[in-house]
Amino acid sequence: MNVPMPRSRGSQIYLLLLVAVTVGLVLVVTGPWRTGLAVIGAAFVVSSLARVFVPADHVGMLRVRGKAFDVVWTMLL
Repeated sequence: MNVPMPRSRGSQIYLLLLVAVTVGLVLVVTGPWRTGLAVIGAAFVVSSLARVFVPADHVGMLRVRGKAFDVVWTMLL
């Protein structure tokens, strides 16, 4: 199956965030729940930092509201 990768850097980071959260949830369900929560938390911190450093024309799906809202919201999650 040939699935095209997202074009913008932010959308690629968002895809990696979804993969990391999925891995974290699998870890939570299968046993090492602390490790799973750490993976999920790290994914949100990385996505928040990416929202700060990725240029505005490349944020893609990382952009929900303004930059400040997005950064604060993902750090609080």
